[in-house]
Amino acid sequence: MTESLFSRRAAGRIACLLTLGLVAPLAPAQTRPSAAPNTADFIVAVVNQELVTNGELQGRIARIREDAGRSNTPMPPPAELRKKVLEALIDERVQVTNARETGPKLDEAELDRAVGNVAVQNQMTMAQLRARLQQQGLAYSAFRGNVKDQLLVERVREREVNQRIRVSDTEVDGLLEQRRTSGGKAVQLDIAQILVTVPEGASAEQIAPRRARAEAALARVKGGEDFAAVAREVSEDANKLQGGAIGLRLADRLPDVFVETVRTLKPGEISPTLLKSGAGFHVLKLLARTEGTAFSVQQTRARHILLRVSAQLSAEAAGRRLADFKRQILAGTKSFEAIARENSEDSSAAIGGELGWTSPGTFVPEFEETMNALSINGISDPVTSRFGVHLIQVLERREVVLDARQQREQARNVLREQKFESAYLDWVRDLRGRAYIEMREAPQ
Repeated sequence: MTESLFSRRAAGRIACLLTLGLVAPLAPAQTRPSAAPNTADFIVAVVNQELVTNGELQGRIARIREDAGRSNTPMPPPAELRKKVLEALIDERVQVTNARETGPKLDEAELDRAVGNVAVQNQMTMAQLRARLQQQGLAYSAFRGNVKDQLLVERVREREVNQRIRVSDTEVDGLLEQRRTSGGKAVQLDIAQILVTVPEGASAEQIAPRRARAEAALARVKGGEDFAAVAREVSEDANKLQGGAIGLRLADRLPDVFVETVRTLKPGEISPTLLKSGAGFHVLKLLARTEGTAFSVQQTRARHILLRVSAQLSAEAAGRRLADFKRQILAGTKSFEAIARENSEDSSAAIGGELGWTSPGTFVPEFEETMNALSINGISDPVTSRFGVHLIQVLERREVVLDARQQREQARNVLREQKFESAYLDWVRDLRGRAYIEMREAPQ
């Protein structure tokens, strides 16, 4: 839904796990049986009244390995990977059980659209989808329930995390004063990066080849190769298709280490050394630096089509479907508005995907960065966020001077984003603390 997009930055830890595929769409939940499971499979954890089985765990691990192989992403050791995947599955279970108990009533029309998109993504009619589910031994009602669980979790997560974030008037005053004392100027930086990721807790043996890959990329761009071309070939971040361009952003909305690294660079220059962060090794290029009044911003009017990723709908399948939508729009056979009305799994569908005029910091970073890189009337390639996969079109842009109320709201949004990570992790920890979790050993 549209309000889900109006959210602060996802936790850094969660973003890293998403890169590895560890926070996958919710798997079909299994209730606790009265009899022991078949010995071909076994229970690895009981979470409240639901089970995590070894079959599910191994299936998730296999999918992660396949995805990592396609994207050339390094993997942690097998024992560490198994532990991370199991923890992610437990986190999913505690979130889905909580969402069922506390979540809002879902719009049946929206649920129908989500289920219908499963069929469309797989190039099936609804009758064919039902038949396929029957072949796989999954009742249609259970399948529909799994899709419903995914939607519920998203709504509850946004509601609960946002309720935990508190920004005081004193904090807002402090940020505004900081901007005023800096001469009333707000530095905006347009940075491009080449990112070579490093798994959390990687050994020296694992880090060495990743550093070498990043050093080789740095040497290539310092030697005169086109930065964007090298980024598209080497980088492992979400902006690689845009040549690594992050987009023009206020300096206080960028990681401090990025700002410090490019502080002495002139536009067009590349940082002479690698930057090491928790995500991996970065090669940074400063594309542009601008200064304007701290309270003048560029607003964007855009629209989008959202397809939600689920256990039944992969991000790749959603991306293929959205790419087909883009081809239809560019060919003139169907309008963006019509496709959004018919297919978007978002409350903006009823108005053709319209998101209205928005200021910087309104959307989650991966969405906003892609939007900012588009020209007027430009249509993005499919872009993945934690809400699903989007097709974005920019309709207009304008420069506006914010009044006192808007200045405070923008400052409050910046501060809320800074607090989202800790609020999200606290929420998940609290859910786990209240949940019944029993770890099981493999049968002998």
